[in-house]
Amino acid sequence: ERTVSVHHFRKGPATRRFQTTSNKQRTPEEKPKMAPICIKTVLISESVDPRCKAILEEHGIRVTEKPNMKRDELMAEIKDYDGLVVRSATKVTADVINAANLKIIGRAGTGVDNVDVDAATKKGIIVMNTPSGNTISAAELTCALLMSLSRNVPQAAMSMKQGNWDRKKFMGAEVYGKVLGIVGLGRIGKEVASRMQSFGMRTIGYDPITPPEVTASWGVEQMSLEQLWPQCHYITVHTPLMPSTVGLLNDESFAKCKKGVKVVNCARGGIIDEDALLRALESGQCGGAGLDEPPKNRPLVDHPNVISCPHLGASTKEAQARCGEDIALQIVDMVKGKKLVGAVNASVLASTFSQESHQLIKLGEAVGAVLQSCTSSKKPFTSVQISTQGDCMKSSTGYMTASVLVGLLANGSGSCPNLINVLSLAKESGITVNQAHCSSDAAGGVCTVEIGASGSSFKATGSVQGGVPVLLELSGSVFRQPVSLTGNLLFFKASASPQLLSSVAGVLATAGVEIQSFTAPADRTGDLWYCVGVSSLPGDLSVLKPLVKEVAQLSI
Repeated sequence: ERTVSVHHFRKGPATRRFQTTSNKQRTPEEKPKMAPICIKTVLISESVDPRCKAILEEHGIRVTEKPNMKRDELMAEIKDYDGLVVRSATKVTADVINAANLKIIGRAGTGVDNVDVDAATKKGIIVMNTPSGNTISAAELTCALLMSLSRNVPQAAMSMKQGNWDRKKFMGAEVYGKVLGIVGLGRIGKEVASRMQSFGMRTIGYDPITPPEVTASWGVEQMSLEQLWPQCHYITVHTPLMPSTVGLLNDESFAKCKKGVKVVNCARGGIIDEDALLRALESGQCGGAGLDEPPKNRPLVDHPNVISCPHLGASTKEAQARCGEDIALQIVDMVKGKKLVGAVNASVLASTFSQESHQLIKLGEAVGAVLQSCTSSKKPFTSVQISTQGDCMKSSTGYMTASVLVGLLANGSGSCPNLINVLSLAKESGITVNQAHCSSDAAGGVCTVEIGASGSSFKATGSVQGGVPVLLELSGSVFRQPVSLTGNLLFFKASASPQLLSSVAGVLATAGVEIQSFTAPADRTGDLWYCVGVSSLPGDLSVLKPLVKEVAQLSI
């Protein structure tokens, strides 16, 4: 983890302390770890499989289980934990998130409807789910509802319990040879297709993300919704609930379907417009519905052609065990630096598990920190352009952009930027961010950052040499030797003169500061930037004002 603080002295220039944890020496066999995300304590606020707690504790994480807490109780309790594990009952609202110091929220299940992901992202908290934990259970329930709709199984069973014998009343239909439309061809949609194909159904579908050639290999022909609606005898939806999917099945789409079409929703309530569904059932346009999300519309529950369940999609022993185990293993893998699975708001971290990526992240943060320190009097920033060059940086533009912004914004408005939240913080601050990459045959990669502030632009260029981030250029000053971005650094802008170094050294010596390195620009004309490595940061930079035009310092 990195902590940043900035101290302003009376006469202007900012002193920036930018500290990083040191890396211990690794043996050649040891795999490099990602930048540490330290999770020491986890609160489990609902009943999850015991394996979840066991796995976390096996890896040195202290776990507390406190199910069924009320909102106020949760807000009071959550302050003491790095991580929170929930299922679907705990509502992790913005109030709960802002009351906490969490680093991760783990949802033992697929959806994250009960977590305010935007609020978590703003605070730099990873939101993680278990994308495959309940896939089989949800797919099997979907198939059960499809079969129950075709043969009226629940209605017939209830009639028998009432002492009736109504064979003719419950005449059904085979699914063999019928067309099943699958809206949403992710993990669950794929498993449903596989199972219903074994009943002899033809499967067609729609998905805006999964390529048609991929679904064709599962035996699912993709097409537009306009083409899909009229062909289906049965429709099942497996999409997340978002603005584009709310009311996906509505009066207009039902009108385009075959008369008597049967629909199943084992995803999220709201994807099928409940009022439109009731109208379609009453008119006979819809022949039946299987709903695993309890309808808000009571007449739907009571309708004889509706089979409704109390959200049973993941309610199997196997799914609960799998989700509880998966969320624990995913947290452990992340903390150990192995991989990142299921993070719904932190895709930028997925490619940061190699030693090279750690070095580039340090470079980005350090270059950002240098620019922040050297332009502290020129704020606010209005634009940031990050340009990378070299094949080794081709896949790094995402986290390089984020890491540069972390360095630039670490002192901004009391926020604590990290790779997860920094893009949203930059947007809130009115900063326009652009990134570009240029291929190159050069062995090493180069990152150039140009910021706009107060009508002026400032630029810094850096690279990684020998595993250490170095600065090659600062606002037109190309350094004769690369500046190693480690330790205590003093940057100052001045006109070249034979007495410059000795004069600066004398002032620093009076302040008890020893010069350890000195890097000058290759050019010797005009006002240029110099860098001095020092034993410690001077307490008052104003003593250098008679000698230099601008001065800034930071510790990396």
